[in-house]
Amino acid sequence: MSTTESNSFYDNLENMSVAELLGNMNKEDKTVPLAVEKALPQIKALVEQIVPRMQAGGRLFYIGAGTSGRLGILDASECPPTYGVPFDMVIGIIAGGDYAIRKAVENAEDDANQAWPDIQEFGFNKNDTVIGIAASGTTPYVIGGLDKARQEGLLTGCITCNSGTPVAKAAEYPVEAVVGPEFVTGSTRMKSGTAQKLVLNMISTSVMIKLGKVKGNKMVDMQLSNEKLVKRGTRMIMEAAGVEANLAHELLMTHGSVRAAVEFYKTTKDNRKKRL
Repeated sequence: MSTTESNSFYDNLENMSVAELLGNMNKEDKTVPLAVEKALPQIKALVEQIVPRMQAGGRLFYIGAGTSGRLGILDASECPPTYGVPFDMVIGIIAGGDYAIRKAVENAEDDANQAWPDIQEFGFNKNDTVIGIAASGTTPYVIGGLDKARQEGLLTGCITCNSGTPVAKAAEYPVEAVVGPEFVTGSTRMKSGTAQKLVLNMISTSVMIKLGKVKGNKMVDMQLSNEKLVKRGTRMIMEAAGVEANLAHELLMTHGSVRAAVEFYKTTKDNRKKRL
């Protein structure tokens, strides 16, 4: 039996108090970062392969079913507003299509031939990367997608929560974050889902940093999609350029991003000094 399907370390959950339920879940959750830490060499190897491909115009695809697919879509959807990249640079695909984001689609994850057509809807090139996400490591949709992507010469990776799985064997660069039995037996949206989210955060964040989308520790290319982000961008310009709030806000609104605003201000300032 796979680790993710193994019996919980806890039983008679229905007889536990709310405090006991929460405390025991928290106890199990604390083990997740340690499992991810053990997988850091695998994550490093995958990221180091992704970066040069994306620098050459490649994109990053996540494919998965159920919770795994939804986590991939979540990570992908947050890259454009956070880093100002095109919406089709990081793409999340779920078995069963967008309808499956909210409702389960019967047998969608069992179709080993559907992931590749789903990827082809976006086109593909030799610099693209496909990461299969599957807690169990046995999802046919993901295995089939990785097999075909690899045949076509794309870079392949995976995130799974069992060791030695078919999904890991299908990927060139597997990441195995083995978190152990779930608090509710087989409920991989719990510890396994948390581990997958952590790994996805690490992959996309480190890739974006290496692509130059972060300066210092700031998201200088973030989209100004709400007032909170406008205020954040204004503070970032004040700090980087040493200007007052009103000017920082004006620069941000005029140039559309923290990076562009700071570069304009510093270039103008330098040119003014040269003329003097």
